[in-house]
Amino acid sequence: MNEITITTTQNVAINFNLASIGDRILAQIIDNLVKIAYAIVVFYLFLSILNLETYIESLDRWSAMAIYSLLTLPIMLYSLVQEALWDGQTVGKKLMNIKVIKIDGYQAGFGEYFMRWLLRIVELFIGYGIIGLIVMVTNKKNQRLGDMAAGTAVISLKNNININHTILQEIAEDYKPTYPEVVKLSDNDARIIKETLELAIKNRDYSTIGKLKTKIIEVTAIKNINQNDMDFMKTVLKDFNFYTR
Repeated sequence: MNEITITTTQNVAINFNLASIGDRILAQIIDNLVKIAYAIVVFYLFLSILNLETYIESLDRWSAMAIYSLLTLPIMLYSLVQEALWDGQTVGKKLMNIKVIKIDGYQAGFGEYFMRWLLRIVELFIGYGIIGLIVMVTNKKNQRLGDMAAGTAVISLKNNININHTILQEIAEDYKPTYPEVVKLSDNDARIIKETLELAIKNRDYSTIGKLKTKIIEVTAIKNINQNDMDFMKTVLKDFNFYTR
């Protein structure tokens, strides 16, 4: 299964599993069944029970068209309204456990959902959706034309999201910081420190850990250190999160 990595505005890199083309097709089929069910209820049961069909046919052409257009409006706006209200999901997407997200880390809004909806209409009119399917198959992010225009992708929620916090660390509510000088570090500094430390620990590269400690002291001017290099680095990261959370 393909993955997409998104860096949020809080400097957090999140790996998502992209929704498979099969899941997206099944979600679309479910949505189409919902639309068909609505049409059956409205145009057969509703009009027959209330006998409105005869009344509508007695109207002039434009009035009748206006009423029928109003009744079909929920079908036309189905995906747009549901994705906007349900945070990137429709009935089909909910059942298939997939959703629409932006690929730049920001929250998708009505503008993105509108662009996807508008391009879906174009895709259906040109080639009955075949063009959209071809684009998804040949695109690394499984994006159709609407996704590419809106800067969105459809992800799967079936597996746990693998969140690689580049800055964030778990700290207790009663945590007492040791080095207030860490506020001189930037978010990018903290990210580099954490990534370098994790890699050095994995490779048992104690020389790099020592050099990293020296650089941190140089930047922050921390004094009175009573910890070994590794514990010092971990404390720096926790202190940074304490002061910037």
